Amino acid sequence: MTKSIIIAGVGGQGTLLASKLLGSLLLSQGYDVKVSEVHGMAQRGGSVVTYVRYGEKVASPIIDRGEADILVAFELLEAARWLPWLRRDGVLIANTQEILPMPVITGAASYPEDIPEKLRQICAGPILVDALAPAEAAGSAKAVNVVLMGILSTVLGMPEEAWLAALEGQLRPDLVEMNKRAFYAGRHIAGAAPCPPSMES
Repeated sequence: MTKSIIIAGVGGQGTLLASKLLGSLLLSQGYDVKVSEVHGMAQRGGSVVTYVRYGEKVASPIIDRGEADILVAFELLEAARWLPWLRRDGVLIANTQEILPMPVITGAASYPEDIPEKLRQICAGPILVDALAPAEAAGSAKAVNVVLMGILSTVLGMPEEAWLAALEGQLRPDLVEMNKRAFYAGRHIAGAAPCPPSMES
């Protein structure tokens, strides 16, 4: 059975790395994997989305409205924007960070209010987390993507060592340990791992 995951965020948040990490992990587990090209404005501040589909045999990376099994949103407005693509019984993992789009910055529009509450009304049991704080604690605000992948790892249920191997395969050696801390921070948030030693109070 084919499973579909949408990774949505804002340019500069590392959605491309997240999709590459996920694709590498799934391939290592023997799945046929299709990853779409990045859609949207990949420069910093623009909306960006990637589709990842995996199964025994996958014909296309395209995910239609209402067909995603999991939506991982790196920013709150992107969670709301892509929620219609999630199945009624799908899993939403969303970073509660707000990154103002250009129309809001220029005053042409306002940032929607009460997005978390609206998400809870529409989606059963969404996983809404502040991924920025644990990313910064792990060593870099840019590690929000890996914190969210750590949370996703508890949903997908694939071997922890396979995730770590995928991280090592996708990152420069000098970035691996910091991102491992971010990964375990995500797993800790989801209740699947103790707090990384460097992040204990």
